[in-house]
Amino acid sequence: MSEIHVVFGAGQVGTQLAGRLLTAGKHVRVVRRSVGPVAEGTERVPGDATDRDLCVRAADGAAAVYHCMNPSYDSDLWARVVPTLMENLIAAASATGARLVVLDNLYMYGKPSGPITTDTPFNPESRKGEIRAQASDMLAEAERRGDVRAAVGRASDFFGPGGHGTHFADRFWKPALAGKTVYTLLDPDATHSYNYIPDVAAGLAALGLAEDDVLGKTWMLPACEATTARELAQHFSTALGREIRLAKTPRIVVKGLGLFMPIVKEIDEMLHQWEAPFVIDDRPLRERFGIAPTPMDEAARETVAWAREEYR
Repeated sequence: MSEIHVVFGAGQVGTQLAGRLLTAGKHVRVVRRSVGPVAEGTERVPGDATDRDLCVRAADGAAAVYHCMNPSYDSDLWARVVPTLMENLIAAASATGARLVVLDNLYMYGKPSGPITTDTPFNPESRKGEIRAQASDMLAEAERRGDVRAAVGRASDFFGPGGHGTHFADRFWKPALAGKTVYTLLDPDATHSYNYIPDVAAGLAALGLAEDDVLGKTWMLPACEATTARELAQHFSTALGREIRLAKTPRIVVKGLGLFMPIVKEIDEMLHQWEAPFVIDDRPLRERFGIAPTPMDEAARETVAWAREEYR
């Protein structure tokens, strides 16, 4: 039997990661709570990863366990669930002796003063950032105790096929495809690193399949060259064949909307990431694996093709 790799979470990244692992010839087991499609050829395990016993059972016999789960975008929910998910996957990987590969974001860095590297100190400026820092510290402590062997892959804001939970999802594509102005909550002219979802999956697969020298480290996953949302929209415009117009929603309006729309309030908490250049330095991963981000024109074409199908 081929080596077992267990992916917890079948969302925008986990599904594509599972496909890459299948292509690499691995037996892939996907654990997901909700009903939905998984890559053809995977073994599906239904269940909620807040159940530690379920996680341990699902990881039985695994060579690698991947943490690709993210609760709904709500700080109160994150405070309850994010640490629990980390604890349970540490326990699952520990029980089977598997390596643990964790997908993480950059919220714990706050508003950095320069490029974000693996040496950048944590400086959370939000509740969600504090929660992410807590979970990261939990993993680091488990590694120090020798409870788990882990590699962490971090990424910024996603775009690309399957990106339903991103800034470039329905609130972007529905008006864009209808030829209307897209009103964005973030600053469209702020320099920012964005990660193309297939590149994130490729980076995680590399960490799961590599030699043990990748363990005990944090890696910045392949990021597109830092750009602005407006410039990214121009690439989409070229692929779409017509202009996508962006307009910034004034912050006072964002604050007002947040009183009635909880998701806007949650996004508002993180808009400091667009108040200064927010740039990833992913050179260590590129040099270790020879992985480069997908060329922007290609990434834009694939994203537009997905959006046309998804939001037609």
